[in-house]
Amino acid sequence: MKLERINTPKELLERYKAYSCMLGLRVDGGAKNTAFEREILVCGGTGCVSSDSSIIVDNLNEELAKHGLSGKIQVIKTGCFGFCEKGPIVLVQPDNVFYTMVKPSDAAEIVESHIVNGKRVERLLYEEPSMKQKIEKSKDMPFYKKQMRIALRNCGIINPENIMEYIAADGYQALSKCLTEMDGDAVINHMKQSGLRGRGGGGFPTGVKWEAAKKFRSPEKFIICNADEGDPGAFMDRSILEGDPCSVLESMTIAGYAVGADIGYIYIRAEYPLAIHRLQVAIAQSREIGMLGKNILGSGFNFDIELKFGAGAFVCGEETALIRSIEGKRGEPTTKPPFPAESGVWEKPTCVNNVETYANIPPIILKGAQWYSSIGTEKSKGTKVFALAGKINNVGLVEVPMGTTLREIIYDIGGGIRGGKEFKSVQTGGPSGGCITKENLDTPITYENLTAIGSMMGSGGMIVMDETDCMVNVAKFYLEFTLDESCGKCTPCRVGNKRLHEMLTSITEGKAEPNTMEKLEALANTIKKTSLCGLGQTSPNPVLSTMRFFRDEYLDHINNHKCTAGVCKNLMSYHIIEDKCVGCTACARNCPVGCITGKVKQPHTIDQEKCIKCGACYQKCKFSAIEIR
Repeated sequence: MKLERINTPKELLERYKAYSCMLGLRVDGGAKNTAFEREILVCGGTGCVSSDSSIIVDNLNEELAKHGLSGKIQVIKTGCFGFCEKGPIVLVQPDNVFYTMVKPSDAAEIVESHIVNGKRVERLLYEEPSMKQKIEKSKDMPFYKKQMRIALRNCGIINPENIMEYIAADGYQALSKCLTEMDGDAVINHMKQSGLRGRGGGGFPTGVKWEAAKKFRSPEKFIICNADEGDPGAFMDRSILEGDPCSVLESMTIAGYAVGADIGYIYIRAEYPLAIHRLQVAIAQSREIGMLGKNILGSGFNFDIELKFGAGAFVCGEETALIRSIEGKRGEPTTKPPFPAESGVWEKPTCVNNVETYANIPPIILKGAQWYSSIGTEKSKGTKVFALAGKINNVGLVEVPMGTTLREIIYDIGGGIRGGKEFKSVQTGGPSGGCITKENLDTPITYENLTAIGSMMGSGGMIVMDETDCMVNVAKFYLEFTLDESCGKCTPCRVGNKRLHEMLTSITEGKAEPNTMEKLEALANTIKKTSLCGLGQTSPNPVLSTMRFFRDEYLDHINNHKCTAGVCKNLMSYHIIEDKCVGCTACARNCPVGCITGKVKQPHTIDQEKCIKCGACYQKCKFSAIEIR
């Protein structure tokens, strides 16, 4: 695609007017003055691509060509729609017909039935479980009704590999406004008035961070985007970069203008190949039209962006470890102060924000600080993106106003617990967060509220658990993650967490001493107080929160050698119920160690000393004759 350079704000506005019709069919109620009669939007996020959405695009184009409709119907590969549970997703506009779980083989029917004959493909429409009815339009789906998309505003709407579509969606207008109507101090004050806080975990006020970086004098400053998203179950930043990469580039350029920096780095983990590809395309196109590089929009301001790849170290999500990695050093945190705003990359003033934080900035500049600060709560402004995963019906990416309750997210948006099971807990903040129980489901989500109940906002991972989850084992899982990801620089994190893990292992294996709980709590608090960086300081949170809310479960493991959830193998035993066993021999035939004996058509028995607790007999029995004790 050949692109022409945009030299002035006036030219940018003219380009916007010329291309705004590109999105005419995609926004409900929008103008219809496009070159196409219809557009078919196909989710091109990683989840749907892995389920063959790229093949769906190819098949749709082939079918349209067969019917002579290639010049009338356009197929667009977009970013993530958010409703990952029902992907791949295909949206036909301007009809606003939302097809779910589409397969490549469905392309022919979509074109033949919907496009050619005007008849919806009923079997591909979303069916709301509680209502037992098909829902045609996404706006009518409970999953979307309570959402408010600001950071995700363009995901699922624009083609992320066509910068003209970003410009058609008000792209780079915020940068133009900053360069022509505001100086650096005005931009910073605007961000402070908006109340935007960092979305990477700590919740530090964005405007205050920018102000700190601006006040330090230096001939060279740096802007960094932290895209090193590594929490288990988290995919918020990845989806933004895949669906709307230019919004991050524009925001970093605005930050550079505000603090006086001319170089930006996006630190992204190499495990995100699709996000990397789309960033590379976006950077190349932005340079080509003059939105990156020298003399942007004729303002005399210079700014460019480079990608830096991480090797998957979770600790490099901590800003000082990330900075060391950019410098080519081992990714280890450093003591603070000095903070990066004073001494960051190569000891120069550096401003670090994460992907979601940057994604909020253009709308704040264009719509105003008061508009943004009117959303959310007094201390937690705006919206927050969450990756909803685990034992939930509607797995996906959601964006809600701050102050929305956990109950609304889990039940109204998430559709409740999968399989009709009982809700037990939700883990927020990943391995740095904590477990929240049903007693706190009506807690409005804010930075302060989550901290008060022993968890944290974190980057936005939200993993839901049900009655079949063992909370001791959950704490052990998160601690295992921390052990693998710790850089090992400081003793409390390197050694302390190893001892914590050993104690949790002894509990799950039925070998714990009566005073293990006291030792766990004392060591966890010591690690929190003495670790060098945020990874170590928050690593005991899952242990402390599960001990706080599920103490009886810990005591059951220690005192009674019993795992109520039936997860900890060493505390489980399989027994055959004599009255129900018909002697079919299925259990004996599938036992890998031959610990089950008995004659045909007679009750069988399990040798407990030989049993390895694999559960094969329990799974194969068709008569519910085996129980777990």
